[in-house]
Amino acid sequence: MKRFYTDVMTVEVEDGFGVTLDGRRIRTPLKRAVSLPTRRLAHALAQEWEAQQDVVDLKTMGINRLVNIAIDEVMPDPARLASEISAYGGSDLVCYRADAPDELVQRQAGAWDPLLAWAAEEFALKLTVTTGVMPVAQDGDSLTRLSREVAAFDAFTLGAMRDVVGICGSLVIGLALHARFLDIDAAWAAAQIDEDWQIEKWGEDSEAMARRANAFAALQHADHLLRLLKD
Repeated sequence: MKRFYTDVMTVEVEDGFGVTLDGRRIRTPLKRAVSLPTRRLAHALAQEWEAQQDVVDLKTMGINRLVNIAIDEVMPDPARLASEISAYGGSDLVCYRADAPDELVQRQAGAWDPLLAWAAEEFALKLTVTTGVMPVAQDGDSLTRLSREVAAFDAFTLGAMRDVVGICGSLVIGLALHARFLDIDAAWAAAQIDEDWQIEKWGEDSEAMARRANAFAALQHADHLLRLLKD
């Protein structure tokens, strides 16, 4: 759509911070007024709207997308999304290892064992590591602790964490990124160990690399929003 506004401003509102276009507060696709928990997040959202030129390209507005998801999709039923995210703990990427070749086994252990050690200390988890792809039952108390941790997140965090955990295939990696135990590059590297190995052995596929680039861009937006929530 064509750019229909001139001035973009951040404003204080009754329940946080908002963004206005020519004095009118922006709204979600479901027409809900956008109220944000931190000033930094409001500024980042305003910058996305200000950066649009003659045409507003929503595909370039990653923060706007996540804000809309939080307000329109998550806030009406946060427990549903919390349950969806928590379910990754039962089949977490970092618990499923290769049994060969040795180099891949070592790469996985080098990246994932410290994450499991961190999670064990941080959340008192006892997650079982296995080889192959056959499901392994995880400790029920550990899964309950993970569920409680995720359920405590606000709607904006939940929306961003859905992308982080889904892209990484790992709740442990997602929580480590949220806690800043990992930065985004380390989180991406940990999540891509298996794929990186395949690329090294068999070469790149153009379509797969395009999907990979899109996934990393989405991860960057989610990580950015998580950092903006810490005012």
